[in-house]
Amino acid sequence: MILSRKHIVAAAFFAACLLARPTFAGPPFITDDPEPVDLHHWEFYTFGISNYSSDSHSSDNFIQGPAIEINYGALPDMQLHLVVGGAYDKATGDSAQYGFSDTELGIKYRFIHETDLIPQVGFFPLVELPTGDADRGLGNGRAQFFLPVWLQKSWGEENHEWTTFAGGGFWINEGEGNKDFWRLGWEVQHDLGEHLTLGGEIFHETSAAEGDSGHTAFNLGGYYNFDDHNHLLFSAGRDINGPTQFTCYLGYQFTF
Repeated sequence: MILSRKHIVAAAFFAACLLARPTFAGPPFITDDPEPVDLHHWEFYTFGISNYSSDSHSSDNFIQGPAIEINYGALPDMQLHLVVGGAYDKATGDSAQYGFSDTELGIKYRFIHETDLIPQVGFFPLVELPTGDADRGLGNGRAQFFLPVWLQKSWGEENHEWTTFAGGGFWINEGEGNKDFWRLGWEVQHDLGEHLTLGGEIFHETSAAEGDSGHTAFNLGGYYNFDDHNHLLFSAGRDINGPTQFTCYLGYQFTF
């Protein structure tokens, strides 16, 4: 059983190295931060996640990618957000499907700045537009909305800083068999010098579909900064309880 799980994680990581996926939150983690892109600056990502889930009767391998995320600092303390890409789905007993996935739009707005005593706080509503083919397992079929609030606090010296993010929100999860649900997360990360940052998160989601239970999961990962503009992002994790799900993320970010 242990060997089988290692094989699954390795396969998911390899797939993520080849493909890219839009995520619902701050790459390479599920837990996001409230800090928007600086005014009139840009972030471009190409990135990916491979999700493998299984139970005693079936399994499902879902990959979204290749995909692109674009963030732009349109106004002070406000960021515009777009994610587009493809999706791959292969469930037990079904043929593999590949095509365009759902499209993500959002606006991040920071309304409290960090001080020595209080964290910065931001609101980051997202909408998932049903541009993927739900009949082929490549999309939801209905628009979804995520309404989260995120907090961030940092301490320590430059290049050796500790940072923690926390928060979450409510998913309006329309669609046949779907249920509205909550997502909550907490992440801690540490700068190990000028180039490398490592961190980990734990997050929980309540049940998102009829007949499914909620789940709690963790991810470990980080960032490698080649220079001020080029960054490698990576993470991997699995469920602690709930369905047996393995997730792996790999991405490249260009900022200017």
